[in-house]
Amino acid sequence: MFSSKAGNNLQCNLCPWNCLLAPADAGRCQVRFNRAGDLDLPYYGALSALAMDPIEKKPLYHFRPGSEILSVSFAGCNLHCPFCQNWRISQGFNSPGLEGRVYSPAELISAAVKSAPAECKQIAYTYSEPLVHIEFLLDSMKEARGAGISNILVSNGCINQEAAGEILAYTDAANIDLKCFSAETYRDILGGDLSTVTAFIRLAAEKGVHLELTTLVVPGLNDSKEELDKCRDFITELESAGSGASSSGPVPGGFIPWHLSAYRPEYKWKAPATDPKALIAAAERAREKLKYVYTGNINTAGKFNDTLCPSCGKTLVNRRAYRAEMPGLMLKEINGKPVYFCAACGERAPIVF
Repeated sequence: MFSSKAGNNLQCNLCPWNCLLAPADAGRCQVRFNRAGDLDLPYYGALSALAMDPIEKKPLYHFRPGSEILSVSFAGCNLHCPFCQNWRISQGFNSPGLEGRVYSPAELISAAVKSAPAECKQIAYTYSEPLVHIEFLLDSMKEARGAGISNILVSNGCINQEAAGEILAYTDAANIDLKCFSAETYRDILGGDLSTVTAFIRLAAEKGVHLELTTLVVPGLNDSKEELDKCRDFITELESAGSGASSSGPVPGGFIPWHLSAYRPEYKWKAPATDPKALIAAAERAREKLKYVYTGNINTAGKFNDTLCPSCGKTLVNRRAYRAEMPGLMLKEINGKPVYFCAACGERAPIVF
């Protein structure tokens, strides 16, 4: 799957690198190999971590706030961001014991069933880059659907359209990295492709996946007003197209939350950490066009973490760190599904459960 033969060589067709692999070679992700002309996946089901997290940590703010989610991590990545905040698993796949325990899809879904509350079973494929393990993801996501478990994808979104369509068909919610809006930066510094990522985001929106986006704001790389305005305007375009739908029903206004996250020096990038004041200023500028812009990795509260009613401005969800309370939500059942409204004015809340 997602490969084709070229004599003894193998063409991997998963991501825009389309790696041509000689026998015994690995792709750029270091987890997909050519074994005698066939695609070999030696890390199939090998998890680097398995843990319960608050869903706000993904971050997802408008999808089941306050809930817990089983987080699954793998090794490897098809991007090579020099400032990667999780590089020990995304770039350090050869570290001893990093692959952890090997799970079958059925074993993983069984773990999700046992660990999650009965009223809210969900699994996140997260931490490093899950899409380079797409075969295991697809097998697990299908099992999860059959067990009534929601699939949440946290990804760089840098895969080709055929693979994107297959994975998004089983995705209920996603947080996708929009790392910048420069094709040159994606290509020359990150090792990715901007047009592939924006196409993935558009497809997720079109397919009704609940969608939120994250940008790690790195000083000197993507923190200029011009650069962040391009990201903001792309999201504005998606919202105006009515693409803020979710698998549980349309979210009114087509709102797509944008998370601006503070960078800290990691891996090969030694620039000073993002200034919290600069991050707040960037969020305020983005809110001139977008309703929901949040800040992450800095100590803020109130309007930069809380979700407010789009109509009356009352607080719907109050957040402190990863703890969420929902003082302003009112629940109604419509066509057998829970739908949330603002308790103050009755407006439909942009929250999905």
